[in-house]
Amino acid sequence: MDSIEDLVTLVRDELGLPVSATDAGRELDEIPGWDSVHLLTLATILERTTGQRLSLPDVLEATSLERLYALTTGR
Repeated sequence: MDSIEDLVTLVRDELGLPVSATDAGRELDEIPGWDSVHLLTLATILERTTGQRLSLPDVLEATSLERLYALTTGR
């Protein structure tokens, strides 16, 4: 995953949510259609896509797509 846009595309394609790069900084609960199941599903997809394990407590504390991106990439 090279950019936040890659994560946004993943959310659109895998979760079917209509998000854009401008949504990346929004609180997850402000994203239309978002729920806690999406967070767990996305964490699984990110692990599969990147080949790395994510800390579940860190994922559960993430409040935005930007934060999830940072957890995934270390940026």
